[in-house]
Amino acid sequence: MFKKLVVIDPVRLDKATESELLQYTHELCIYRDIPGDHSEIVRRLGDADGVLVSYATTIDRAAIEACPNIRYIGMCCSLYSPESANVDIKAANERGITVLGIRDYGDEGVLEYAVSELVRLLHGFGPRQWREDPTEFTGLKVGILGLGTTGLLLAKGLKFFGADIHYYSRTRKPEAEARGMVYLPFDELLQTSEILCSCLNKNTILLHEREFALFGNGKILLNVSLSPSYSVPAIKSWLANPNNYYLCDTAMALGDADGSLIKMPNVSCLLKSAGESIQSRQRLCIKVLENIQTFLLGSAKSQDSDP
Repeated sequence: MFKKLVVIDPVRLDKATESELLQYTHELCIYRDIPGDHSEIVRRLGDADGVLVSYATTIDRAAIEACPNIRYIGMCCSLYSPESANVDIKAANERGITVLGIRDYGDEGVLEYAVSELVRLLHGFGPRQWREDPTEFTGLKVGILGLGTTGLLLAKGLKFFGADIHYYSRTRKPEAEARGMVYLPFDELLQTSEILCSCLNKNTILLHEREFALFGNGKILLNVSLSPSYSVPAIKSWLANPNNYYLCDTAMALGDADGSLIKMPNVSCLLKSAGESIQSRQRLCIKVLENIQTFLLGSAKSQDSDP
């Protein structure tokens, strides 16, 4: 068991899951708001040996080093790579701290968001219409940038509606290609696509002035990544053409530091996470508890094997 488990910010666990946490710790401390600064993060971590954190709070090296009792950090959010994480995993591992995240809990909602927003724009079921005449998915060239879990789900969904799917990923995906999805090199994907769907890991920026020039005009960029996949000055320059459109769900995905990007007439940002739903919350809760159980079981086995 943990001596003290701290939930340092809103991690979206339901009441039943919060109650179940009591089975794994002698003391449970839950904070309902996001810590205002680094010193508050350190204060909340304090003497805890177990920590749960959402994507909204950064636990950096300094915070980890200031709290020597920590032995487990559970990220109640997607963890795809150490580079994209809001926890300094390298610093944690150096101190023997286990960091576990979760994956694949909100992708279904992201697909529904993407289809909904694109249909509205293609058909003019709202204040904007992409082309002069309403347009179906049928035959549209859709490029998927990053074919992980979300990207593949999106590709399958849009292909079902008749889109012609191409993709670029760091590795080829035989499963996708067996389904008729075509791999293209990055530059060729940009030049070929009429709609580009960015499904990249957090903090992965691939779209700069050069890439937007290759992508061209009269196009749609849909970003379902957790953060911008573009240089903000570059996308602003591209969006100066009123025939280009940009869609995303959250302020974090938008990356609009000065508030000027969201004011552009061809930008649509919901300011709401597409992956949040009753079902995704249930999946998150299950995975968070499974990670805790995995860690504690491993820790108990390790102690049992000590001489």
